[in-house]
Amino acid sequence: MSFELNCSIMAIMIFITGGTFDKEYNELTGKLFFKDSHLQEMLRLGRCKLDVDVRTLMMMDSLEITDADRGIILENCTLCEHERIVITHGTDTMEQTAQLLGKSIKDKTVVLTGAMIPYKFGSSDGLFNLGSALAFVQTLPHGVYIAMNGMYFNWDNVRKNRKTGEFEEIK
Repeated sequence: MSFELNCSIMAIMIFITGGTFDKEYNELTGKLFFKDSHLQEMLRLGRCKLDVDVRTLMMMDSLEITDADRGIILENCTLCEHERIVITHGTDTMEQTAQLLGKSIKDKTVVLTGAMIPYKFGSSDGLFNLGSALAFVQTLPHGVYIAMNGMYFNWDNVRKNRKTGEFEEIK
């Protein structure tokens, strides 16, 4: 699936893997679930003028992502013709995926991002994080990064602080 906006200097591939970004809330059961990605709506709402291609790889909670699923993400990044890639991903295991990609991808800029609150809740950090990731992917040198809360982190120096619910440098 391709979602093309106004042309810019460089096209960006956005891979969707699920995570809190795309969760919906079932009012009857109180459970979160996946239906469709909200990414195209988010790009429109954010008035994104970048040339982007969007492809859904999977719609999963990151706690359910296996090594085989990470292999699919790596393979898609490696085979992708785009030099700049953003990946929407659940925050619980985002650093694990970033580590796999960081050890293998040297000739592209890859930025993983996610949300702590589902986009559909209205108070989500997802729109801000997506915008930050799109800015970082255009400006950072080749490498793999995580972008959350307006900050970026190198793949080999980041963790999710389970007490604060924020990403931070390890060192």
